[in-house]
Amino acid sequence: GSFFVAKETAIILRQVVSISRWRDAHVLIDIVTQVGIRLASAQPNELAIGNIVKRVLKVIREVSREQKREENEKRIRDTYHLKPLIIQEITEEIIADLDTKDTAAIYKGIADQALDFIHANEVIMTIGISRTVQEFLMRAAQKRKFQVIVAETAPTYQGHKMALSLSKAGIDTTVIADSAIFAAMPRVNKVVIGAHAVLANGALVSVSGSHLLAAAAKHHSTPVLVCTALYKLSPLFAYVADAFNVTVSPQNVLNFQEGSIIDDVTTTNPYYDYVGPDYVSLFIHNLGSAPPTYVYRLINDNYDAEDSTLL
Repeated sequence: GSFFVAKETAIILRQVVSISRWRDAHVLIDIVTQVGIRLASAQPNELAIGNIVKRVLKVIREVSREQKREENEKRIRDTYHLKPLIIQEITEEIIADLDTKDTAAIYKGIADQALDFIHANEVIMTIGISRTVQEFLMRAAQKRKFQVIVAETAPTYQGHKMALSLSKAGIDTTVIADSAIFAAMPRVNKVVIGAHAVLANGALVSVSGSHLLAAAAKHHSTPVLVCTALYKLSPLFAYVADAFNVTVSPQNVLNFQEGSIIDDVTTTNPYYDYVGPDYVSLFIHNLGSAPPTYVYRLINDNYDAEDSTLL
């Protein structure tokens, strides 16, 4: 998933900084940019790659600016001073948060806020399977009793896996068909979903069916909480709804045995949904929470303006 892609990208870029030959920060920025473009082109729809590249570039720029403030610093010493500092910053600021030992710091940061949003005897609805949402709900279940309704997320049926994990943790869990989301929404107190990516305007790219769920929640004035890590925050915009979508095999919808239909019908099976910012109430990230209108500030904190349209 995006988590492991983000971590491996950060490790690769740290290695690039370590073994590359460069005289100053400008040369290093060019090197990292070229490597980042190659990584992103290998998987264009995995926005976490570009996000980590931009984050590393911001680290390089910040360390370089800090060094330039020091008076009487000789240019020939820049490389010797910058390289260990940049490697240290990448390790501490990016890779440390993506540590996979026990519970990652990112998941823990989000899960620790669960009791602020989940209250006793509430009914929570979610869709698909998301480790972030799973950790969030399981942390709340340690102190509170509540019920979770999981949409099955056809045709992948990821919701069944999510429901099994939650039920094993002692959470009262019910699986419903995607077509029953609107009918079940009146008794739901909150909707909690994950995200594949969060875009610059506060919109999100999430598992197929998320738009249906968010639209039903908005109709019934039910708050929609999105649990997401900051590495999924992208400074890009989706000018068309399917700009960052992926189509997968329609085998589960229309299998090859139905040859008479397949010959006359073109079937598309999108894996993600685009959910606009007007459907989202709050983003819960690993450092706190923020409404969609505050996303621009998070982008400014995590990325440099010079790199916002790089990848």
